[in-house]
Amino acid sequence: MNTVLLRILRGAGAVFWIFVFVTTVAMPNAKSARLKDIASVKGVRENILIGYGVVVGLKGSGDSSTDVTSQSLGRLFGKLGLDVQDGANVKSKNAAAVIVTAKLPPFSRVGNKLDVTVSSIGDSKSLEGGILLVTPLRAGDQNVYAVAQGPVSIGAVNDGSTSNFPTVGSVVAGATIERDLESDFSGKKNFRLALHNPDFTTSARVSVLVNAKLGGKYATSRDSGTVDIVVPFNYEGKSVELLATLENIDVVVDQKSKVILNERTGTVVIGNNVSILPVAISHGDLTIQISAPPVEGRQPAATDGKEASLIEINDGSTVSNLVKTLNAMGVRPKDLTAIFQTLRKLGALQADLEIM
Repeated sequence: MNTVLLRILRGAGAVFWIFVFVTTVAMPNAKSARLKDIASVKGVRENILIGYGVVVGLKGSGDSSTDVTSQSLGRLFGKLGLDVQDGANVKSKNAAAVIVTAKLPPFSRVGNKLDVTVSSIGDSKSLEGGILLVTPLRAGDQNVYAVAQGPVSIGAVNDGSTSNFPTVGSVVAGATIERDLESDFSGKKNFRLALHNPDFTTSARVSVLVNAKLGGKYATSRDSGTVDIVVPFNYEGKSVELLATLENIDVVVDQKSKVILNERTGTVVIGNNVSILPVAISHGDLTIQISAPPVEGRQPAATDGKEASLIEINDGSTVSNLVKTLNAMGVRPKDLTAIFQTLRKLGALQADLEIM
């Protein structure tokens, strides 16, 4: 293992404040993840439902002068048999117009319950204590798949006060599925796996592991994010059993080296195997030199009278070690961002750099 020397020179009177929070992802040994956690099956996904509804029973915190709410109440009264003249405005500060959204899980069946989110679209001050009236929920094909109704909960913080966003609430198990999603899943002849984080190495590993598990050439990597699987003869009509077998395969996930900096919060996230080539950095009163170990008998470079500290790093020239040292010195996030931008431009940073 190579030894690297990190030389730090600080100018007299230099003052640094510690604002940087460092998170390093160290993976001395390869870690594996289940296939079900790194990939999804094409077609097995959630569907978004949306609908328009009215929340009633509010304590004077509803819409004050929203035409949409007035029209909705007028139509509602008409359906309930009340004589409401066309064009008449029905105003009530105890009602609020809302948009209702929900997620329809794959393979949902009629009668299953869904949680829904209720969001005010008028000038209502709060939905606290309100009741959502019957609201049809539609998917992208404009068909109604669920119907929602129930008491709206806006939650509370630890001190018992109401939520900071009282115009958004939820109805737990407030929607009932009214329409099945048609799917002949068990009879499928092939599947396509989509990796959440496309990577050629990981894609190739998945194919090899699946083929080894099934004992034949059944999986093919189409690209960095796609693996096609043909259902073996002995699994025909048993696709659920096949995927249950494959989704628990352990895969060693590979990824590109990356450094992410959040200048606003001072957070640094470092991926695995991120390294720095030998380089000298000068930023304000701070001078850093990363180099190979000095030849025996050779004297260190002169420091020109500046205060110097010499730190020996035994596990290679890594970004993790550099950030730890800069953090200990109190380098500000803005300075850290400038340093890494320069390292990336120079080509000394062996990783992608993302600044948030």
